[in-house]
Amino acid sequence: MMVKRMPPRVVLAVRWLFAAYLVVLALIVFLPASQAGQVTGVLGWAARVVGDLTDVPVQAAYVVLEFTANIVLFVPFGVLAPLAFPRLRPLAVIALGCATSVVIELVQFTIPSRYPTVSDVIANTLGTVIGYLVVAAVVRRRAARAQVVSRPEPVRSPT
Repeated sequence: MMVKRMPPRVVLAVRWLFAAYLVVLALIVFLPASQAGQVTGVLGWAARVVGDLTDVPVQAAYVVLEFTANIVLFVPFGVLAPLAFPRLRPLAVIALGCATSVVIELVQFTIPSRYPTVSDVIANTLGTVIGYLVVAAVVRRRAARAQVVSRPEPVRSPT
């Protein structure tokens, strides 16, 4: 990525933020379901609201909301990883997001109240891609603005 000119202090700060994100992520995905339900119970509530307001069955609404939540959960991964490690190539960032998700799902096999799924890996990887694309778009836009600002005005001859 083109984020190679960030000051070292900023990179260090982003690395700390990325580490904090990973700790919060671990708490969310590794807590037993009974405790995680207190955090993720919002999804059940939202699915019931969608079910009450529409003809969509609550279970179907829950599946869509859970998939969407898994995407949102990994958007910060896609944003923070390339900023914390500017030399990572796009595919490396996406592969790390996917690998992190796979590890999470494998560990969840050992937690009796958790249910690992392939759809979570797909959603988490998609979230990583979306986060990365946001960073890439911002970097491109800033680079384009910098080029416009750095262009000298043409000299006009008096006529």
